[in-house]
Amino acid sequence: MKPITLLTLLLVSLNANAMTLDEVYKTYSPEGAGAFNADRGKQIWNSKNISAKGDERHCGICHGDNLSKPGKHIKTKKLIEPLARSANPERFTDVKKIQKWFTRNCKWTLGRECSNQEKGDLIKYLSQF
Repeated sequence: MKPITLLTLLLVSLNANAMTLDEVYKTYSPEGAGAFNADRGKQIWNSKNISAKGDERHCGICHGDNLSKPGKHIKTKKLIEPLARSANPERFTDVKKIQKWFTRNCKWTLGRECSNQEKGDLIKYLSQF
């Protein structure tokens, strides 16, 4: 097989798993979520919460203020790829990844899982960048 053909097949297969934002929103809508709102997402993003240990937690602690730049995990110091789709077009295209990170991050930041409404609102807010 020619290298160009192999590369084309690889790119097509990678894009086959990618979802549009509308498709992502639809995964949350049937489960009781209403119209998604970026302003509500911004409120969640900026909310400051206190953990059971008394630590302040909010999304920007790890993701930073500029979502087009990489963030850094507060404990492990591992690099976090930018959340802004303008800097990272793969953001919010894989529902399994979205679900995985919402589960972890909502529990850590808010002390509970996010509702489908909150997830949709957050994606609506974050997809503006």
